[in-house]
This record gives sequence, structure tokens and C-alpha cells, in this order.
Amino acid sequence: MSAHLSVAELEAQEERLVLDHFTYDDAWELGSMLVKTARERQAPVAIDIRRGGQQLFHAALPGSTPDNDAWIDRKRRVVERYGCASFLVGARYRAKGTTFEESSRLDPDTYAAHGGAFPIAVRGAGVIGTVVVSGLPQAEDHAMVVEALERFKG
Repeated sequence: MSAHLSVAELEAQEERLVLDHFTYDDAWELGSMLVKTARERQAPVAIDIRRGGQQLFHAALPGSTPDNDAWIDRKRRVVERYGCASFLVGARYRAKGTTFEESSRLDPDTYAAHGGAFPIAVRGAGVIGTVVVSGLPQAEDHAMVVEALERFKG
């Protein structure tokens, strides 16, 4: 996946990936899919899935570090604040000729508009949680989440 997806392409992903439901079992299934994919690719990532304030799934694969958990938190906060993918938020700032760090007025130690955090949106309920991958270049983190959501949704 290109690091230069357009805002429209990123918005289309979110529109396409609205789910009909998201349960505890769904979190386990989605998280397990991500772990399987990461293991197959030997990707040194950490994975986090939350619904509301509750962490439903977390895994750290070989090669990941505590820094990945810090990135997860920073990217997740962007999704919680803006209601859309962290990669999309960053792309919107870049499309305006600036960066999230320069223009958002948010603490970069708390928020990161880098790829890898994606909203879990449920039809009729809106954004109810997040799924986050950290450990690869941002476009690859984002692509791994999108790929898993596409397979999960069927």
C-alpha cells in the first residue's frame, strides 16, 4: 500500500469497512487474524483492539518493543479524538500543505497521526472502538489493519 493514498481513498476505506456488529468474540477473531498475518510475514508488531475504554485484545510479537505500545496509545488517541483513521488524519493535514505536528496544537507525545490505528465502526452505532498495529512503516501498519478488516468483514 502506498504511503501516498489520497484523502478520498482513505475515506473510501472507512466507508467500506463499517461492520454490522463487533463483539468480544469478534475482537478475538480479528486480533487472531492480525497475529497470524504478522507471524506469516515475520512482522515485529504489537496489536491492540479496544471497544470504548476496554482493551479486548493485545499481542506483542517477536521484535516488537515497549515503544510500539507507546505508538499504539498515541495513534489510538487520534482515532478517539477525530473519529477516523490516524493515517487519514495525517493525510488531511498533508493535503493542506502542513503536518499534524505543526498544526493540530496537540501534544506529539500524546497524539500521533501516523498510520496504523483504524476506527471500529458499527452500522447504526458509529465508532465504538479501535484496532491498532505498530511496528512497521506507517503505510504498512495501516495496510495490515485494512487487510484484516476486509477479511474479517468478508
